[in-house]
Amino acid sequence: MAGRFEPLTRAAVRGGRTAVPPGPGRTAAAGARARTWRPDGPVDLGLTLGPLRRGPGDPTFRTTPDGSVWRATRTPQGPATLRVSRSGEDVTAEAWGSGADWILDQLPVLLGAADDPAVFVPRHRLVHASHRRRPGLRLVRTGLVLESLIPSVLEQKVTADEAYRAWRRLVRRHGEPAPGPADLYVMPAPRTWALVPSWDWHKAGVDAKRSDTIVRAARVAARLEEAAAMAPAAAAARLEAVPGIGPWTSAETLQRSNGDPDAVTTGDLHLPGIVGYALAGDRDADDAVMLELLAPYAGQRHRAARLILLAGRTPPRRVPRMPRTDIGRL
Repeated sequence: MAGRFEPLTRAAVRGGRTAVPPGPGRTAAAGARARTWRPDGPVDLGLTLGPLRRGPGDPTFRTTPDGSVWRATRTPQGPATLRVSRSGEDVTAEAWGSGADWILDQLPVLLGAADDPAVFVPRHRLVHASHRRRPGLRLVRTGLVLESLIPSVLEQKVTADEAYRAWRRLVRRHGEPAPGPADLYVMPAPRTWALVPSWDWHKAGVDAKRSDTIVRAARVAARLEEAAAMAPAAAAARLEAVPGIGPWTSAETLQRSNGDPDAVTTGDLHLPGIVGYALAGDRDADDAVMLELLAPYAGQRHRAARLILLAGRTPPRRVPRMPRTDIGRL
């Protein structure tokens, strides 16, 4: 196990590892609303906000050399751009756009103020070591469902690269430039998602099953957004009432929108084998075995799975990579 906790593997990236340079910070920009917040414990901005990034070219997310994390989002009050950085023990934030007040009000919750990592008790040596090395890991909570649901639907049954490419193309083509100085984009509004023409889905490499699911979700967006304030079981049931959204997609969404510490992702191609190999040397573990291994972490299974992913201890590859396809070229 020694020396296996810092590799930049696919598993570690999926666990939310996003590099944020330890920059010197900066003064507030003109025209921005600002807020300073002091968390009650360590907060690693890269680990906490990393799960919101959909690939290295995500047009809604960026890190900069001055130690800032930039995020463009569509709030209930309108589009907003948020810049977050550390200044000593404080977190400083600036926001632009009609949703600036909303996103600044939500800053503590976004960075894990509602998360209680102290209740987590490691039960395995690897999990204990990964947990000890990452005291600043907090579970993000955006309070926004659709912005996590749509990219999760795009990731169904395809490689991450294909899903990221589709997300970039659709957001840049149908979204809008984000307010403020960053060259970011705000994802499309629900009505815009519902009106994306079939040929644009095709050019983005999105098959009819996934595009139909996104259109159905966009048409009931207001009802789905209510899930952000629901208990986990009720929230999952609300999302899974939409045809095409199953346990995998609802878990991936609620991990981000609700900060659910127990929303373990089932039905995943790789996660059971990673968890099985890391905790029991079983690279052929299925969902049942994974859930049995994670049973000691009941109530915190998502946190345990993230720490396992971040540890980077994955089974050696023994089959070819999942083939990449691009239906947009057909």
